[in-house]
Amino acid sequence: MAASQDVMLSFCVDTTKVCNCVEVRFIDKVKGKGLFAKKAIKKGDTIFVERPLVSSQFLWNSQYKYKACEYCLSALETAQDNARRLSGNPGLSLPHTELCKVRPELHQACPQCQVMYCSNECRQAAADQYHRDAWRYCMLYKGCPFTLQWFTLEGFRSLFALVGTNGQGIGTSSLSQWVQACDALELTSQQREQLDSFIDQLYKDIEKETGDFLNCEGSGLFLLQSSCNHSCIPKAEASFPNNNFLLHLSALSDISPGEEICISYLDCCQRDRSCHSRQKLLRENYLFVCSCPKCVSQMDELDLTSSEEEEEEEEDDMEEEITDV
Repeated sequence: MAASQDVMLSFCVDTTKVCNCVEVRFIDKVKGKGLFAKKAIKKGDTIFVERPLVSSQFLWNSQYKYKACEYCLSALETAQDNARRLSGNPGLSLPHTELCKVRPELHQACPQCQVMYCSNECRQAAADQYHRDAWRYCMLYKGCPFTLQWFTLEGFRSLFALVGTNGQGIGTSSLSQWVQACDALELTSQQREQLDSFIDQLYKDIEKETGDFLNCEGSGLFLLQSSCNHSCIPKAEASFPNNNFLLHLSALSDISPGEEICISYLDCCQRDRSCHSRQKLLRENYLFVCSCPKCVSQMDELDLTSSEEEEEEEEDDMEEEITDV
């Protein structure tokens, strides 16, 4: 059963403001519901800020020593410790460390299982909402067929598909927060040049040592944001500027009253691909055929695939063959 509009808005930080700004409407049986503007929204405006219904750090991410709060997913490493680990340089010292917002002295562990929280507030919120009794429910329903169905292959696939098609990726980083704070510093031209040069070299060292995996990464289910449909020309985008699980939906362009607020399920590079490639990605990962204005206008180009995309498809085929062996 679909959640009511009041329930969907209840996870937003400023419910009254959001209620006056957007609404969820049923479109049709194919697209289902969508998010629409109730008033004019300007480019750059924050449309709403929303807490997740549920969220979790990816297991692989935590096992590779990306430390995040079990409740809000905020990064637990200081910017300096994060930079040292990612660059492989344990003696690295960051300038302006006072700009780092991580406070290790406030971190707390669960007394029973030792998972870490960024603050007493997060530890208590987790205990009140789910953490204290989670293991008891697992034991209580151990023999329940309804629960066991999720642990079958098909059950796991269904659960994975539910999160995969409705979840929103979450990324947090104390280092990126520190860099943003550095960008806001008032410095002389010489000081700015030195700091920018240091940061550029740091990211080069990190890329060489770690690659593209810079953030604490996880996924969350957001009731209101999940109402946003996809468009290859999105009107809004989600971000996590607070270094935690709070999702900020911001306008990428001016939005008129009554206009649907679409986001993109594809990243910038994927949106620049051919119509054929975009449709393939959306069909395989989200199980639908896109009919946004961009795809409709490029429908005649449906069979065109760039050489770069063909190379990627060949690499995917080779990986599948290796896996099969």
